[in-house]
Amino acid sequence: MPETILVVEDEEKIARLLQIELECEGYSVLIANNGRSALDIYQSEVALDLILLDVMIPGISGIELLRRIRQHDPHTAVLMLTAKSAVEDKVSGLDLGANDYITKPFQIEELLARIRAALRLAGARKKESGNQSLTAGNLQLNETTREVVRDGQSIELTPREFDLLVYLLKNKRQVLSREQITVAVWGYDYQGDTNVVDVYIRYVRKKIDPQQKEQELIHTIRGVGYVLKDQP
Repeated sequence: MPETILVVEDEEKIARLLQIELECEGYSVLIANNGRSALDIYQSEVALDLILLDVMIPGISGIELLRRIRQHDPHTAVLMLTAKSAVEDKVSGLDLGANDYITKPFQIEELLARIRAALRLAGARKKESGNQSLTAGNLQLNETTREVVRDGQSIELTPREFDLLVYLLKNKRQVLSREQITVAVWGYDYQGDTNVVDVYIRYVRKKIDPQQKEQELIHTIRGVGYVLKDQP
């Protein structure tokens, strides 16, 4: 059964071109030319494998549509289309849980490669997910409910922060390089800032680790990367 892609693009010629190229690759393609119709399709009975989402669309914006999707759906792959200079859109999209982004104008070969990578990663995460609890010391994370608790206190994480913490917990006590973390959390084809891992490690530490040094869970291994451990 072919994978289904929803193309959300208000420029009719671009949407039609994308539909032709994707169908030639064997995908089933749906088209929405505004945020409202895209949301209607998403909320219908159609099972979507990937959403190709333009940020600048009428009605509900691409960023707002992504936010609504990620409130309840961590699995469907979302690839953002952004203007070349729209740095804020890229940051917002990634922080809200977009799998990747590509800037306009783009080469169709690159777009197809990024779609394949996003589908592979989303498929792997969906297989791994389940109603299981991951723990480290007094920290608990539930993958299905996406709840994170430490010392009885609920912790709010962005989708990307959550994915990072899941990866660290699943590889507890293993020293992970920045490259390993980037590939696992952002995908093999990620081409953004090279210090993204350090930035998000800092975000997660600030939320899950208390001020007491002896209770920290995430540790820096100088010159290598990071490790999450139950004990100092």
